[in-house]
Amino acid sequence: MFDLCCSPYYTVTIATEVRRQTSSLKQKEGEAQNGRKRDILPIKSGAPKDNQRIFEANNKGLELSKVISLFRHPLTANLKNRHLFVLKKLLQRNQTGFLLKELPHLAQILNICAEKVTDNPEYVPFLCEALRICGLPFLKEKASDELTYTQEATEFLSDMGCLMKVPQAEVRQQIVESVKSFYVGVAPRQLHDELQPISPGYRLHLLERSDLAHTLLLSMAAMEHQSTIRLQLLQTLQILSSSSDIYCVSIIHARGAETICLHMNEPEPSGQLLLSSCEILWNLLKSSNKEEVTAQLSSIECVTSLKEAFLQQLQNSSQQGDLQLKNDLLMITTLIAENVSSLLIESLFARQLIALATFPELKSNKPLVENFKLTFTREDFRMKKLLLNLLVYMSKDLASLQLYKEENVMLSLLTLMKPPAALSERRSGSHHWSSIQQEELQLQALATLATIAPLMLDDYMSYQGNTCLLILLDWCVRQDSLLGQGLSFQGTESSRKAQMQHCIRVMRSVTSSGVNIVNQDLCDQGIISQLLGMLMQMEASPDKDDVITLEIKSDIQLILSVLCESDMHRKELFGSEGVEMAVHFLGKGSSNFYSGLGHNKLLLSTLDCVRSCIVGCYTTEDYFLAKRGVCLLLDLLSSSPKCLHCTILATLIELYDNPNTQSYVLTWRGDGGETAPGLLLQMWREQEEDLKVSRNQHGGIADPKKPLHSLYQQEDAKYSFPAKMASAAVLEMSENLRSKIYSIFCKLGFQDLPGLSAKHYVTLGIVKKYLDFKVGEVWEEIGKELTLDGVRPVTPDMEALDAIREITEDKARRVAAEQNNIMEQQEKEEIREEDLLYSEINSRLKKQELAAKSWDNYVSKTSNYEILKEVRAQREKRQESSRSKPKIFVGQVMAIETTDAPGPAGVKVVLARAALSTQPEHLSTRSGNN
Repeated sequence: MFDLCCSPYYTVTIATEVRRQTSSLKQKEGEAQNGRKRDILPIKSGAPKDNQRIFEANNKGLELSKVISLFRHPLTANLKNRHLFVLKKLLQRNQTGFLLKELPHLAQILNICAEKVTDNPEYVPFLCEALRICGLPFLKEKASDELTYTQEATEFLSDMGCLMKVPQAEVRQQIVESVKSFYVGVAPRQLHDELQPISPGYRLHLLERSDLAHTLLLSMAAMEHQSTIRLQLLQTLQILSSSSDIYCVSIIHARGAETICLHMNEPEPSGQLLLSSCEILWNLLKSSNKEEVTAQLSSIECVTSLKEAFLQQLQNSSQQGDLQLKNDLLMITTLIAENVSSLLIESLFARQLIALATFPELKSNKPLVENFKLTFTREDFRMKKLLLNLLVYMSKDLASLQLYKEENVMLSLLTLMKPPAALSERRSGSHHWSSIQQEELQLQALATLATIAPLMLDDYMSYQGNTCLLILLDWCVRQDSLLGQGLSFQGTESSRKAQMQHCIRVMRSVTSSGVNIVNQDLCDQGIISQLLGMLMQMEASPDKDDVITLEIKSDIQLILSVLCESDMHRKELFGSEGVEMAVHFLGKGSSNFYSGLGHNKLLLSTLDCVRSCIVGCYTTEDYFLAKRGVCLLLDLLSSSPKCLHCTILATLIELYDNPNTQSYVLTWRGDGGETAPGLLLQMWREQEEDLKVSRNQHGGIADPKKPLHSLYQQEDAKYSFPAKMASAAVLEMSENLRSKIYSIFCKLGFQDLPGLSAKHYVTLGIVKKYLDFKVGEVWEEIGKELTLDGVRPVTPDMEALDAIREITEDKARRVAAEQNNIMEQQEKEEIREEDLLYSEINSRLKKQELAAKSWDNYVSKTSNYEILKEVRAQREKRQESSRSKPKIFVGQVMAIETTDAPGPAGVKVVLARAALSTQPEHLSTRSGNN
């Protein structure tokens, strides 16, 4: 029957049906004209047992495309009663929700009803009922429908948001409620077996993809007199923004932060409008686009709106919720202050906040402060901390410093950071911060001073900031002044250590500014000896080093470095006590460098302390050398990570200005017996391996044209750099250790160095010519850059460049020849040593063979009597043959002389002696025949 009615060819039947229902509809129209409220028509849903029957019947009957034809066709477009009848039937059929596949047609029907609402108010109840059903989860017939109809469902939600243009309040309110219900609502329990509601995650996905956020925000401007609906809209946005970062992005892109902030102070009876607005803004700030949100809130209009809201809450807040809301507004303001371009100062909001930050430490006659009653509750304590934190962020804008001076912010902070004893004397009246709250505010004031004091040194000195810091530091050091385990700023350490940490931080930030009058004032009050004593006292403590303790120690050393760096008198004040401290920390080594607690910072600050406080003063240098400080530096150089090598070498170079350094360097020996020259040369080789310099297998020059070139320099050689930028050859001198090692060898010398091997001498040849090679390298880069720029030097300059290149290459070839000669001599020496080793081995083997043979003979003599007899006979024969036989001589008168002496003494006879043969006669005869 309905199919026929929807057809344009059955207008007569439609007209008859219209006449039949005229009487009842006239009665309803009369009620509407008399001002009675239009209630949503009660549409009864079928009983559970009738669901199957209704579903099957409706599938056969009502088609949305024909309903659209009924509304659109010229012949049926004005049949209002028939339209309402069909809408009632349509809504009755879909009391449990709309199908995903029907959403495109349903969107057209809703748009048609929205168009007719203005002239025909009778459509309003049906439109509201349809929107109420849209708040239920959509239904799917198949699991794949969620993927298939995603685009259609997204467009439907966007179109539903566009219905906010309908002026009727009922429609707008129902749209807002439907959007909220669509996300948080639950599907009806009684559904047809073939239908399933879409999942909650899919619902959120559809909301994220739709343009609901944009349309809802645009509609806020049209709700000036509909505060209840506006509040419901904000509560809906609050729920969605707290559930999805993607939805937050949609709100931000629609400039929702600015829109919400501008409407947050509009009147609303329940007072929930401001709370919901703050919650939405906070959700947006917590999302990933905090910078864009703060940029939207930094306009003068938004800042003024925030100021009005904050001041209103400040004066009228009495309940706990109002106090929390005040602090939430202050937190949003703090985040806006991070944006340097915010207009807090121009809106006069900054001056009012600064005045509140100095209260109650300073009294003020300004109406805002006079009328403000501080109750010292937890929320007021949180507000005080937020105001102190706000001072830090506002200090990024230098224009705020003038406001700080006018409101005496420095005096307020110095008053707040005084030790507890001074604060207890200053307290008066019955209301004040508790001891735990006072400790936290003291730490917060110190943290604020660390940022503001370097920017306001004039005020800092005029209020004797250095004296206040030293008094607090002295209170922290005294053992009997522990206030107990307070709730420190970190929440993990005792209050005394936390206060000492923040006090040292302030002192470091003030001294790092480099203003001589501030540093001199500290030194005149004995800060150097006080810090040294405190440092060694902490070092003598039996407690293990933690993060805070290590930070305090490293900060103290940095303060000492800044104070003594350029003043000889302060270096003398550093003296032997400071040298003992530096030697002590150097002796700890670098074993805990990667502990993660801060030992790396402590070691770096110790090295900085050596360079700034010891080097340059011969008195402290000599004492440092006498304490074997150079040996400790070399020990650290041999065992520390590579990131420390540059700092250690720089310190050694500066120490070499002292003539006594040479002997300590040459006498140093490492754990493996290595010497300082050997260590430096080994570091040179490792550095060139990291730089991928072209070297042969022995570490010698492989390419005389590029004796120092690294792989990175060869890549940069393809480009031309501007004149103000250093070339690759110059930059690499500051990026690696070779220039520093060369500088040390220039002071150490290149001859008669102990503990060097042939490989060391090969590397030493390159080190010796490093400066010559580097000069040639720079000139070569100049020539290549001229070529890349298309510039040809004049002939004399070209000849000079060629000569320099040839001289550099010739030096490199000579160094390479010397390196080859060294390696050849090394190889010969190794061969000679190898021969000696083989000779020694051969001699030992022969001795072992003779010993073994002698033992065998001994064993055979003792075990065999015949062999013993034979050995004995041989021994006797050798003995007989070795005996000497007597020789027979015959004398022959050769001449006779007489003298005047009487007797035989007067006759002188000259004889000749000849030996006679003792051989047998037959042997003599044979011999004579021969």
